[in-house]
Amino acid sequence: MFADITMIKSSSFRLALGVASCLALTPIAGADQLEKAQAIEGKTTQEAAQSQSRINRRADNSLAIRQEIEQIQTQISNLEIYRDHLQNLVGSQQIEAQSLRDQITEIKDTRQGIVPLMYRMLSGLEQWLANDIPLKADQRQARFEKLKAMMGRADVADSEKFRRILEAYQIERDYGSKLDAYQDTIALNGRDIQVDVLHLGRVSLVARRLDGQQYWVWSARDSQWVELDASAGEAVDQAFSVAQKQVAPSLLSLPLSANQGVKS
Repeated sequence: MFADITMIKSSSFRLALGVASCLALTPIAGADQLEKAQAIEGKTTQEAAQSQSRINRRADNSLAIRQEIEQIQTQISNLEIYRDHLQNLVGSQQIEAQSLRDQITEIKDTRQGIVPLMYRMLSGLEQWLANDIPLKADQRQARFEKLKAMMGRADVADSEKFRRILEAYQIERDYGSKLDAYQDTIALNGRDIQVDVLHLGRVSLVARRLDGQQYWVWSARDSQWVELDASAGEAVDQAFSVAQKQVAPSLLSLPLSANQGVKS
């Protein structure tokens, strides 16, 4: 019986020892598993961070590429606009060049036509001076001679020649609407006499001796000076005063050159 009890105690002891051993080993195994889990977690976190870093780099690269593409597209758009501008500019320049060529042709044709026209204008001016009343005759003749000499000068452009001829025509036209007085010399009976001359346009050309004792009117019909009656002197003096701005303008009564004739 004691042997049985001893065997039971021995068995109980071994069982208790085994349980104790198991209990002793359990914390060690748990610690290993925890370390492994922590290691796996750390590795996973590291790999996740690396993956996120790669994703971020790729995202940054994608954004940079997208921005570069947008810049290139903008440059392409600008280049297309500039190309269209250049095409329009070239087209406009071609039109302008053709216009200039046409103008040059017209200028050549105009120059060929303007020179004969200027000579005809000078011829007409010469005839006009020969047939007109002797109004500032020396001054007008000198102007004509200068124009005539100018035509042979190579240093004066055709445009300037034409301008001066037109200017001479303008001066001649203005004579027909002015009241003006000046001093001049007239020929009377083979003698040159210094006189005051007054003209009202071309309708009346009168002369007064410097001492105011004699008066003449130009006869367009007879192309000579005709002496006026003394009774006309007062009206002529009044006209001189108006022309010289000594008195206010007033109604004038002057003999008409077209109606005068030499007394028989």
